Amino acid sequence: MFGPLKFILGRTIKTGHLRLVDAEGQTHVFGDGTGSPVLARIQDKRTERRLFFNASLAIGEAYMDRRLVLEQGTIYDLLEVLLINTSWQRRPGWIQALDDIRSVALRLQHYNLTGRSRRNVAHHYDIDGSLYDLFLDSDRQYSCAYFEEDGQTLEEAQEAKKRHIAAKLNLSDGMRVLDIGSGWGGLALHLAKTAHVDVTGITLSEAQLKTARDRAAAEGLSKAVRFELCDYRNLEGQFDRIVSVGMFEHVGTAHYRHFFRQLDRLLADRGVALLHSIGQFDAPTPTNPFIAKYIFPGGYVPALSEVLPALEREGLLTTDLEILRLHYAMTLRHWRQRFRAAWHTASERFGERFCRMWEMYLASSEAAFRYQKLMVFQLQLAKDIDALPVTRDYITDRERDLRARAHRTRPTRSQGST
Repeated sequence: MFGPLKFILGRTIKTGHLRLVDAEGQTHVFGDGTGSPVLARIQDKRTERRLFFNASLAIGEAYMDRRLVLEQGTIYDLLEVLLINTSWQRRPGWIQALDDIRSVALRLQHYNLTGRSRRNVAHHYDIDGSLYDLFLDSDRQYSCAYFEEDGQTLEEAQEAKKRHIAAKLNLSDGMRVLDIGSGWGGLALHLAKTAHVDVTGITLSEAQLKTARDRAAAEGLSKAVRFELCDYRNLEGQFDRIVSVGMFEHVGTAHYRHFFRQLDRLLADRGVALLHSIGQFDAPTPTNPFIAKYIFPGGYVPALSEVLPALEREGLLTTDLEILRLHYAMTLRHWRQRFRAAWHTASERFGERFCRMWEMYLASSEAAFRYQKLMVFQLQLAKDIDALPVTRDYITDRERDLRARAHRTRPTRSQGST
């Protein structure tokens, strides 16, 4: 085995049971032997060197190309052993220096001008939509669910997430609502059914736009919910409520002030906005290079220390901030398990290499939310300090009411008022 790789693994892996077979067929054991054993085989010496110099990218690429083969355990099990032993350790100076260099390069990719933003979105979302049906819930909620209690299904937790957001928005009949990054339309349709509000959803994905419009028509909500192919920077109008879920990660640090300036411009005087985004507990660190290269080009997970200064300079008030700690790890576990269960179907449609890439994406994301310093934040904003009740009790009360209404038979929107 490449000497520096063996040295760093020996110094780092103190817990767990990891066995690595190197390119010459020799087996190396790391850890204290506790837990389920993980056995991986490295197929060539070049991969050994790449694992040492840029493990964050090399593990995923080697797994995709079968230059790293799991013979016992899954790719998640391997990542878990590695991250359990490294997440809370101080990183060696040379690794930090490499990350600093990568951070400079990646930040150049965060200048997500309109054309680049649309290409980045198309890279991930304008692919065969049947992929997402293999692992998402039936409403295609592609963001962190909200697990109110142990044992909830993915569907129940995603319903709870939409309910939690609707409660925080404190909707009233007749309001104009904007959904920035509306995806396949599930949240916008939910809000329209929660109250008699008019919702505009905007997306940069043509595939998502078509699905969302078809869903609105099928549910008789086309007059109440409109979906447009539009960049948030080009939107005009005034809205009483603005919500954005899972989109802020694609804005780019260079555009944060412009994003909040646009929110301020679009929000009515007594309006309320809710921003739901992945965030970092720690100081700003660069995007995982595997995710940046293969999954979300141009994406970046912000630290609150980057978000709040940009927000403060644009005049909006932070009226509530909630941190969801392990909810995304739990969500991703559901997604990963569903994807693995549908592996045969996925491989027939997309090929084995794609499946290994996607499994690596789901597994590394789950591990990162459980063992690295990632979380989800929900940031509530207003222009008027008196726009919302002065305590958070209204959120709990509205959730309770919405939960009760969900268990009662309701007339469809086409049968009621608009």
